[in-house]
Amino acid sequence: MFTLTQAQIDLGLALFWWPFLRLLGFMLVDPFYSGRAIGMQTRVALCILLAVLVAPLLPPPPPFPVVSPQGVLIALNQLLVGAAIGFSVRLYFTAIEMAGNIAGLQMGMGFAMFYDPQNAANTPVVAQFFSFLNILVFLALNGHLIMLRVLVESFTALPVLAQPLAGDGFRLLAEQGGQIFRLGLVLSLPVIGALLITNLAIGVMSRAAPQLNVFAVGFPLMLAIGFAALYFLLPFLIPHIEALLGYQTRLIERLLSLFARPAS
Repeated sequence: MFTLTQAQIDLGLALFWWPFLRLLGFMLVDPFYSGRAIGMQTRVALCILLAVLVAPLLPPPPPFPVVSPQGVLIALNQLLVGAAIGFSVRLYFTAIEMAGNIAGLQMGMGFAMFYDPQNAANTPVVAQFFSFLNILVFLALNGHLIMLRVLVESFTALPVLAQPLAGDGFRLLAEQGGQIFRLGLVLSLPVIGALLITNLAIGVMSRAAPQLNVFAVGFPLMLAIGFAALYFLLPFLIPHIEALLGYQTRLIERLLSLFARPAS
């Protein structure tokens, strides 16, 4: 007669449960998989499928029951690791959107808002255009599959362990938050430079011809120059997005190595 002991049941549950939680934490925070277009049932089903495929390749889990204080702490650790990986990807997406925000603000289109179904909020039009462009390039480069591969490989770089996560990883995430503004400014610099020159030219014109209506001429000119700068910027923006994707994978590897350090 085939029988299962309590230890075997606990081992089987732990083998699938803890990897599932890491995958679920990623799906809940990642900007692509957590979008409204992908329902919660689809995300949970994908996490279950990936956990079933990944679990046989993983080393034996810690010898703690799932329903125990140690098991609960391990579960929280896995959720935090998955959420940290997803949050690092969200930083990359937000930097692209910040570039659109800065460019739109300089063009005088900060007031032009549009409903973004991805984030379920009102977003400036130029920022949403950058966001859609980023998603298209992300999918064209198989970024969604690259992130899944990085997530699966994270079980090798940071196995399911009972030890707490080191705080250096969370410090790295906090420091990377400042990169949003730096990258957003760098990506929008061509538009900012073109509009700065336009502002200087309008200022010289208003001094040379005081009867010139600056508001009637300046605003359409700023829009025209801004859209022209965006048009010429687009071909050069795609390689930068591709480079950011590569930088993001290296950031995740560094993040996992910091999490794996002994807690001090």
